Amino acid sequence: MDDPLPENVIELRSAAFTDHTLIPNRFAHDGDNASPPLQWTPPPEGTQELVLVCEDKDAPDGTFVHWVATGISPDVNELPEGKLPDGVTQGRNSWGGTGWDGPAPPVGDDPHRYFFRLYAVDEPLGLGADATAEQVHDAVRGHKLAAATLVGLFGR
Repeated sequence: MDDPLPENVIELRSAAFTDHTLIPNRFAHDGDNASPPLQWTPPPEGTQELVLVCEDKDAPDGTFVHWVATGISPDVNELPEGKLPDGVTQGRNSWGGTGWDGPAPPVGDDPHRYFFRLYAVDEPLGLGADATAEQVHDAVRGHKLAAATLVGLFGR
């Protein structure tokens, strides 16, 4: 069970799309496959690390992971399009690689929901380069100070 802390203490947003609107094709797997730009408000005092997970909750075979990024400094307030600041470690996605790999829902499906979740935690998680979303969720449990969610939609 997740920690009973208020969501969106941190505000997470993107210059490319707003909450529950379409993600532009350039961020899709068969587009330019660039990671979308994300910005957020300062995390709460005591934050030692920020971590990001992006998951498609509407995938036919269950949750599909598109991005895992750990080790984000609490002093950082954005991830520019297609770039990561120094010190960020990218974990495994469901495509079998590491880093961002964009949306590619089945043709004809209703638009899928892509949940970008940013967590502020009270200690460094120490997760390595092949960390999975499941490992991030497990490590965050009991250490989450705040979380924010931004949902993008994508269909073909």
